[in-house]
Amino acid sequence: MPDTPPRPRVLPVFGLTLLESLRDQDRPAEFLEDEVPSVTMPRRLGLSDVVLRQIYAYRRAVKQRRRMSDDEVRDLIRLVVRRSDAAEIFHKAGGRLATQAARGTVPWLAQALPRGLAFRLARRAAARGLNRLFGRRVGGFAQGPFALEGRGLLFVEGDSTGQACHFVSGFCQTVISERLGSEYQVAHTQCQALGNPQCRWTVTGEARQRERDGVREMLLRPEMETG
Repeated sequence: MPDTPPRPRVLPVFGLTLLESLRDQDRPAEFLEDEVPSVTMPRRLGLSDVVLRQIYAYRRAVKQRRRMSDDEVRDLIRLVVRRSDAAEIFHKAGGRLATQAARGTVPWLAQALPRGLAFRLARRAAARGLNRLFGRRVGGFAQGPFALEGRGLLFVEGDSTGQACHFVSGFCQTVISERLGSEYQVAHTQCQALGNPQCRWTVTGEARQRERDGVREMLLRPEMETG
């Protein structure tokens, strides 16, 4: 008997957001009157009829709650990684989807939480958001404030350059910014596509936060000052 193909698991909003980010990347800052960009600039992939038709198809899939297969995701990733600005496109798409997932979060309230609790909520939000988006667990968190690790991820299967992994960077960066502020940055410090044993995303900026915490402690407890 032939092998049964695995059921589609990836939410189509991934494909929709990635192609919309590609389209926006290629859209000029200004339009001439009565200009049709898909006709006047056919070399721009994001403005091609093929991409625009696929965007409409993904919008229908979102409304119909259909999912993308892993093969479809790999093909889409291979399409985007051909570009020199692929990493930027993936990063923007990840950030957009994390912003959608964070609707209802009050940034100033989240940032007022103790640092340890804020990181715990950020880890939980990132894990849940990515797992829901791809229909499976996307790595796991190692020891530390925010250290996401994974092996054999779908991004690596569709990209040997490591550019697609910036989707996770953008996603996690937005999650962190919503809960701890923009001074923290998420870095993709290891990439399996580039020969590392795993992919790893970690947060930077702890030193500045500790310094600020020390200043805040002095302001709250002035009696600790010495003459």
